[in-house]
Amino acid sequence: MLRKWKNAVLHICLICSPASFNAAARDVALQELKLQGYEVVVSDLYAMNFKASATRDDIIGDVRNSEHFQYGEETLHAGMEGRLSEDIVAEQRKVTEAELIIFQFPLYWFSFPAVMKGWIDRVLSQGFAFSLEKMYDNGIFKDKKAMLSFTTGAAPTMFQPDGINGDINVTLWPLQHHEPEHTKQEVLRRKIKDSVMLQQIKQKNSKLQTAE
Repeated sequence: MLRKWKNAVLHICLICSPASFNAAARDVALQELKLQGYEVVVSDLYAMNFKASATRDDIIGDVRNSEHFQYGEETLHAGMEGRLSEDIVAEQRKVTEAELIIFQFPLYWFSFPAVMKGWIDRVLSQGFAFSLEKMYDNGIFKDKKAMLSFTTGAAPTMFQPDGINGDINVTLWPLQHHEPEHTKQEVLRRKIKDSVMLQQIKQKNSKLQTAE
């Protein structure tokens, strides 16, 4: 369990393989944070088999309108009544107790992977992370910080303003603005590792040439 607010970090990651660069980045981050005196809790969403889909199953007991189920409205009231599913409550508790939240992931189709997007959809629910009265400058998480740390399969030049993928700042706008800033988390400078796939291909080709 984290110590509330005091040097507490929640590290949310997607690790496809222990040999991946994302796994290495996670390990280095955890080691450095602990050396600096931070207490870190890790939510490895793949290892947890975390459910990505936001559905009726996220609510314990009856819903208010079974004929027209509205996820945001139903989870708002379920949260107020203590009727959200256990996995959501467990993650919300981690968020509450953390002052820094790090998202470590591979960039899939210019966005979060589905499971991480599902974590955001389900855990950062209305009433817990935001309300119509408390968002952006008046956000609930105004004392928290957030950081994106991710890998891409593209060369850095491909994410330049004149690159084939377009400006990385435009790509990241919804990722950095609509979740962290909507809840008023201070967004720290992002960490990007480009060309992971290209580097792996080069390494394999180099090994093949050496074998020949």
